[in-house]
Amino acid sequence: MTDFCALLGVKGGPAIRPGSNMPTSILVSLAGRTVLVDAGLGVTRSLCDQGIDLREVTTIFVTHLHSDHYLELGPLLHTAWTAGLVAPVRIFGPAGLERYWQGFLASMKDDIDLRIADEGRVDLAGLVTIHHLDEGPVLHEDGFAVTALRNDHPPLVDTFALRFEAGGKRLVLSGDTAFMEEMATFAKGADLLVHEAMLTVGVEAVISQLGHQDDRLRQHILRSHTPADMVGRVARLAGVRHLALNHFVPDGFPGFGDADWTQEVRRAWDGGLTLGKDGLRIEF
Repeated sequence: MTDFCALLGVKGGPAIRPGSNMPTSILVSLAGRTVLVDAGLGVTRSLCDQGIDLREVTTIFVTHLHSDHYLELGPLLHTAWTAGLVAPVRIFGPAGLERYWQGFLASMKDDIDLRIADEGRVDLAGLVTIHHLDEGPVLHEDGFAVTALRNDHPPLVDTFALRFEAGGKRLVLSGDTAFMEEMATFAKGADLLVHEAMLTVGVEAVISQLGHQDDRLRQHILRSHTPADMVGRVARLAGVRHLALNHFVPDGFPGFGDADWTQEVRRAWDGGLTLGKDGLRIEF
């Protein structure tokens, strides 16, 4: 079986508009395991477009509690349940994710109770277990290992990069983060590094489209994400085999194209490079 990483959504931030990509979700297929990382808007349809039976997605990671990374988690699980999910689902995420899940169940209580009584379905709440995600080893099962690194995405504290290792292969997902030299150590020798990226000159385009003009959002973006040239530096320091960009800031705005991203990354990185697009599979 070919190992791959599918970028289901590559847009940074929760808002979508004509011409934009969808918010962040990543499908990992490694050593026969299928894992979903983040569940941004559109994730359910995107998984189906990858040919994935929703009932197969029984291990999910949520890297942090920004809505573009977990807004559709509840609808995904509910839809999988209506498709016949009966297997347990484990979710690894930051403290606070349980509150979201309980709120979702409460909001859908009438439908869930009706389908259990009228259709004979198993209890959805009983299928899902949420585990607190923290820095360090997370999973180690039959040679499949997942490790988390606390990254730098203020003001959030519980926000993580993830490293997947199995069958002699290594995949690293940066999550949302400012530049960190520690990321290079974490990603050392990875077959594939998927790293978020920002064009600093494009931040004003994002701000200009908002109905409110507040410097706090501008400062959040600038201090919490990694300029594309510094992404290249991380890849070079880590000596990865291939680099892919995702979580683009800005995304979907005229005047910013592939050439701009490539130019910035190439200031520090001359290795393999993929600019993420929604639905793109990268084999490694």
